Amino acid sequence: QVHLVESGGGLAQPGGSLRLSCVPSGSVLSFYFKDWYRQAPGQERTLVARIRSDESTYYADSVKGRFTISADNAKNTIDLQINSLKPDDTAVYYCSVQQGNYGNRYWGQGTQVTVSP
Repeated sequence: QVHLVESGGGLAQPGGSLRLSCVPSGSVLSFYFKDWYRQAPGQERTLVARIRSDESTYYADSVKGRFTISADNAKNTIDLQINSLKPDDTAVYYCSVQQGNYGNRYWGQGTQVTVSP
């Protein structure tokens, strides 16, 4: 069982920045997919950023150029740097990992990001 502990959420102003961090109970090196999802009220949970074991990345069009996902092996964290925040970024952000292409997937508890003047 993999546990994911997220931090860094909170209240920010439009145009501001936040850095979300996720600490898994296992090594970040063991995960095939290392992802950040988000879910706004009344909306589907959607993938916003992914970093794969080969270090290639994926970003949703809505966050491309503003969000950066990274995996820090030394700190054993999966981080999401969010810049140029918009009100539409308001959501619960979830860290999620998968141990293999067909392996188990695990989810964090979520951290709230609120963007408001």
